[in-house]
Amino acid sequence: MMDTGGAQRDDRPRLLLVDDDATFCSVLSRALEKRGFHVRVAQTVAEALSRIEDSPPEYAVIDLKMPGQSGLALVSKLKALDERTRIVVLTGYASIATAVEAIKLGAAYYLSKPADADDIVAALHRDSGDESVPVSEKPLSVDRLAWEHISRVLSEHHGNVSATARALGMYRRTLQRKLNKRPVRN
Repeated sequence: MMDTGGAQRDDRPRLLLVDDDATFCSVLSRALEKRGFHVRVAQTVAEALSRIEDSPPEYAVIDLKMPGQSGLALVSKLKALDERTRIVVLTGYASIATAVEAIKLGAAYYLSKPADADDIVAALHRDSGDESVPVSEKPLSVDRLAWEHISRVLSEHHGNVSATARALGMYRRTLQRKLNKRPVRN
């Protein structure tokens, strides 16, 4: 559609995609463009903030674990700019603690990687929970419980690894090694 100045006006909804994996961003942004979004990409929280200062997006897909600040910091900043922004937090490091924090900060949904573009678009448009989601009969494994506990304590200490290590009674380097591993699947 043309505006009165003769320039092309883009009426597609704006979506901010923030992930430190350039290849993932390239593939996902193309897929989301095909699904009707105007996508802006950033690879850090700071870069994302500089891209949205003038115009907050209607939608955002944010990776949780990135260099520098985590995606959780961006969730609260986006909500402060425009509380109507629909946010999906997407991560390969899913934990109950980070999922709860993301929702508390204003994310509409939380997805574990790998997730395809259709799953992400569906999550962006979800207005309520799904009561038909099956409840697992199998308890979490000991390794997964340990990961969840570490994630909760790290969240309580606002991402401070040294304070978390002290609270858990472990060496900082041991905790860093554990945090660098992907969580165990259940």
